[in-house]
Amino acid sequence: MLSGISLTQLLIILAIVVLLFGTKKLRNIGGDLGGAVKGFKQAVKEGEDEQKKQIDGNNTAQREQSTTLDEHGNPVQDKDKA
Repeated sequence: MLSGISLTQLLIILAIVVLLFGTKKLRNIGGDLGGAVKGFKQAVKEGEDEQKKQIDGNNTAQREQSTTLDEHGNPVQDKDKA
């Protein structure tokens, strides 16, 4: 004997939910839920983009701060920076 929900039980539950809430109300709930999921995905993407920008900015700042030293340990001017 299986302990899962059969197809007929699922259809009966769906019919009861439709009778209680109505199709228009369920459609509105579905639209609201879809909008919330879309907003969440967009916020996650923006957060990832912001993290990438921070990491790229930190790497650029580190490269700009690094200097080349000659054989005596004195800083050498880059031709690009001059």
